[in-house]
Amino acid sequence: MSHDFSTSNFLTSNLKTQIITTADGSKTIHFPEWNESYHSKHGAFQEAKHVYIQSGLAYRCEKAFSSPIHLLEIGFGTGLNALLSLIMASELQLKINYQTLEKYPLEDSTLNALNYTNLFSKNAHMFQKLHLAEWEKTVEINSFFSLKKINSDLKNFRTESIFDLIYFDAFGPRVQPELWAKSILQNMYNALKPQGVWVTYSCKGSVRRDLQEIGFKVEKIPGPPGKREMLRAVKF
Repeated sequence: MSHDFSTSNFLTSNLKTQIITTADGSKTIHFPEWNESYHSKHGAFQEAKHVYIQSGLAYRCEKAFSSPIHLLEIGFGTGLNALLSLIMASELQLKINYQTLEKYPLEDSTLNALNYTNLFSKNAHMFQKLHLAEWEKTVEINSFFSLKKINSDLKNFRTESIFDLIYFDAFGPRVQPELWAKSILQNMYNALKPQGVWVTYSCKGSVRRDLQEIGFKVEKIPGPPGKREMLRAVKF
């Protein structure tokens, strides 16, 4: 089954992109100039599920269950993290208020080249609704999940103590070190409520040390397929 999204994009990157198939059969977007991808070549779906759903959302629910959960995602990208969160919210009947930042929304042709609507055929209409949702407005996707997509640079984003969980899915420190600056991580700390959780695929030592200096309790935990470790941090 194919879906046409017909969305209006604010911005597009000048970088050339390729659609690649990862080890678990799911596709992702690759940037040859950076040698960087939106998701792991070892499995886009497996990475997103392990890092953000199991190690982030499920962990936050076990640690301190509350509803609604106020969730911030850094890097909307393909919408895979949002879709998996929406599926979990619907299955558990858990209310999630989901905000996501994206500086460069994807082109319609790129979205249509991904195979997520086939992988998640039962939720293909929900994936479509995520991408059709108007930017800068809170949109109810279903009775358990609301979405607000914000077209913004991470460096310009400021908020105070309103989120329970942050998915930090920015491009890696190797290609965009400015997104991992201590000042950015401090803003993430400020954006979380006490006991709030910050989670990322990265396990870079300088990032871990900056998080600890800011005041997070940081742990290295097992990473997704192809990656030994990742970081999770809790605000106290």
